[in-house]
Amino acid sequence: MSRPPTIKDVAERADCGIATVSRVLNGRGSASAQTRQKVFAAAAELGFEFSPLGRSLQSNSTRTIGCIVPSLANPVFAEVVQAAQTEMLRQDYQLILACSDYDEGLETKAIRTLLSKQVDGLIVTVSDAQSSAGLDLIRARSIPCCLIYNRPGNGLPSWTVDNVGAAWAVARAFAKHGHVHTGFLALRFKRSDRSRERYEGYVAACTSLGMSRPSLLEIEEQEGNLLELLGGLLAENQNLTGIFASNDYLALAAMKTARGLGKTVPGDLSIVGFDGISTGLMVEPNLATVITNPQAIGRGAASTVLAQLTGAAAPEQPDPAETFSFRSGGSLASPGPDRPDDGEAVTPPSSYQQPRSR
Repeated sequence: MSRPPTIKDVAERADCGIATVSRVLNGRGSASAQTRQKVFAAAAELGFEFSPLGRSLQSNSTRTIGCIVPSLANPVFAEVVQAAQTEMLRQDYQLILACSDYDEGLETKAIRTLLSKQVDGLIVTVSDAQSSAGLDLIRARSIPCCLIYNRPGNGLPSWTVDNVGAAWAVARAFAKHGHVHTGFLALRFKRSDRSRERYEGYVAACTSLGMSRPSLLEIEEQEGNLLELLGGLLAENQNLTGIFASNDYLALAAMKTARGLGKTVPGDLSIVGFDGISTGLMVEPNLATVITNPQAIGRGAASTVLAQLTGAAAPEQPDPAETFSFRSGGSLASPGPDRPDDGEAVTPPSSYQQPRSR
């Protein structure tokens, strides 16, 4: 045969109708065991492969879901993606993954690309859900979509964590151990609205608990000069005894950097992270952190998109208080007796703008 085999050729070879061949190769609909055997044998003899593109043109569905996360360097996002993919495969959908590198421009470009591939739905984490141009594109196309880790808004559901409540839990833990002057190590707010929300919650909690306003240090995800930046923060705030990092990835980097500065953890500096990645239990001392459930977030987001596609009821969201828990660890302890507390509040950087009212 000089041309590529068609589904009609398979039907003629198997001595059945085209619709029957389509049902068998799609794995949908009824057909006898004998008919299925004949169809598969005919397809194999002719070298015919059922085209996903052709299937999508017939059903107006590609059975693909796009997924965009900021990074896979942070294990939390890898776990979210894996859980979402598992849930999608259960209903015969494939996941197409893209990483935005915490860059709003790349994020919008990735969304455009996935939309051009006619994905049936999207699962995304964006830099800022309130100003995302990419989300505007999704809403304009009325594509089923669920956010992960961003706050829900503008008509889009989200599976996330109670960032404010979790920040309060961290502040209470620091206060319980006698810390007054602490800092907040964050991914740059323009790249992560989750980081900013945790900071705002932490500021409010520290104020309410009688602690000084935390000193803020914003960095890129993989800041090459963290040693210099953290050293500068500690030099300018010599009474600082603890740091709350906006994720475990940063917290572990801060622990390593503190040692490079000649500091002991937690003797000179207590450090608390956010996410609860397993690596935090493999270091010495083990990391005090906020534990989240990325698997539940991934499954929930996938189920939410699938529900929109099938008309099923959306899965029930957990109580915000149940989206996190605080884990004490060896990286958090009371300040050493040689750490004086002069009672002076830490002044926030001049570039920081007051938290927006909610």
